Amino acid sequence: MSIRDVYIVDAVRTPIGKFGGALSSVRPDDLAAHVVRALMDRTTALDPARLDDVYFGDANGAGEDNRDVARMAVLLAGLPVSVPGVTVNRLCGSGLEAVIQAARAIAVGDASVVLAGGVESMSRAPWVLQKPERAFPAGHQQLHSTTLGWRMTNPRMPAEWTVPLGEGAELIADKHAITREQQDAFALASHQKAAAAWSRGLYDGEVVPYGGVDLGRDECVRDNTSMEALAKLKPSFRPHGTGTVTAGNASPLNDGAAALLLVDEEGLKACGREPLARIRASAVTGIEPQLFGLGPVEAVQRALAKAGRTFADLTTFELNEAFAAQSLGCLAEWPELDPAVVNPRGGAIAIGHPLGASGARLAGSVAHQLAAAGSGTGLAALCIGVGQGLALVLER
Repeated sequence: MSIRDVYIVDAVRTPIGKFGGALSSVRPDDLAAHVVRALMDRTTALDPARLDDVYFGDANGAGEDNRDVARMAVLLAGLPVSVPGVTVNRLCGSGLEAVIQAARAIAVGDASVVLAGGVESMSRAPWVLQKPERAFPAGHQQLHSTTLGWRMTNPRMPAEWTVPLGEGAELIADKHAITREQQDAFALASHQKAAAAWSRGLYDGEVVPYGGVDLGRDECVRDNTSMEALAKLKPSFRPHGTGTVTAGNASPLNDGAAALLLVDEEGLKACGREPLARIRASAVTGIEPQLFGLGPVEAVQRALAKAGRTFADLTTFELNEAFAAQSLGCLAEWPELDPAVVNPRGGAIAIGHPLGASGARLAGSVAHQLAAAGSGTGLAALCIGVGQGLALVLER
């Protein structure tokens, strides 16, 4: 059996909304349907009935995104009922996992035209109540927020594995002696690059605003922040004087969706379009859960090795900025990487991190950047809660 080439024809995303912000009134299944519809509307030569499947990443799935949000998106977008959909969950890597699984299906000949993406509404993530162990309990019951992080944790899990995500970032700062000032400087650069990219129109070709919502660009980008403003923020996870991770040097809570159209050679002919990029290789790895932020280190190295490429070959590298300390920790373990190719249009600290959508956003951004460059090698990678890393290599 021969392995087929897999192409990314197009990629779109919503502007990323802040927690409780402009997109908080929009259901996650509607966000997903929006990018599905937008993607199909941009490829008018393609009959939607040609879609073999739709893969969507979704990290929480506890609220309005339950019951297979990928299939809900298909139906709400008005695609033929014959188009199936499957939802995948690799927490923060879910959107990229959807792209990788879709590409794998095409590569082995199980599909020809597939849509892949991700969605998350952290604003609308519900509280959940565990079912009591016995009927008619007399005492109070606890509600758990599903917005982010550990909840209803298995008591058999070692305590050091289940620390808050921000404490995990502090552990990486300790490990690599990353200072508060270095983290704040990294965060400031993220905002500056994102603001510059928006002002130069670099996101115009991929961002599709949601109708009826007044949000034309990513809501968390702060054009006028400064080192002085960031320095005033208190540590979020450790006492002042010992903690370095703040709300300013960590990604915010967000809402958004992203989607990509993937095809083989026959599918490419049906689309009648030049592809943005070709998928070359991917890799996933595991690490100690509390050090989840360093998950991309080995995943990136494995993916590059599979592709027969090195850091020197990279045109662009979209590394998800869950925390500045986490990103800087990864960069410290890649001394041969030129930091200038990392997140040239800003990262998640500024743009936002809607969990299930972020991986698809990164892959789409890499594809658009490679198309703009005309040639090159690109990389998308994320750290993943509970200790994993995921990476994808694209080429043009």
